[in-house]
Amino acid sequence: MALRRAELAVEYLEAAGAADHRRAGATAATASERAIEGGDWWPADAWAHRALWHFEQAQMTLAAARQARRIGDLRTSAGDPASARRYYAEAIDEARDIGAEHEQGLAALGLGRAHLDLGEVTAARRLAAASVDLLARAGAPAVELDAARGLLGTEVAVGEGAEDD
Repeated sequence: MALRRAELAVEYLEAAGAADHRRAGATAATASERAIEGGDWWPADAWAHRALWHFEQAQMTLAAARQARRIGDLRTSAGDPASARRYYAEAIDEARDIGAEHEQGLAALGLGRAHLDLGEVTAARRLAAASVDLLARAGAPAVELDAARGLLGTEVAVGEGAEDD
């Protein structure tokens, strides 16, 4: 019911009713982004899932991969990195299938952050390394590469022979 009162509900319902999956997906994605901006996690998640479904129905594979990644981002931001992993994995698979290395790199970065939030440092670093490679090959902006490198971290010597500070 709350979604029916949202700003973009009329436009979404019109497109969905006409089975215009491209427009319905785009409208739902926009509604999700607006809800994210307002910190309204539940409506953002509901709209994001509607967008994902419509993009899949329209066979818009890249848009579906992006939307799955955005759901992962949303879930992580809302404090649920465990459930975010499923959506990042879906985005990675879809992006790999169509050769979208940039999107695959962003999804690997998101999945790495989710693993780090869960205390799974080794998995996070492996995903960060994959993300750096994918983003570099795709010619991603420096800010994205820096984020992936930041997740990769740096080696710190421990034990015998380590420098004392």
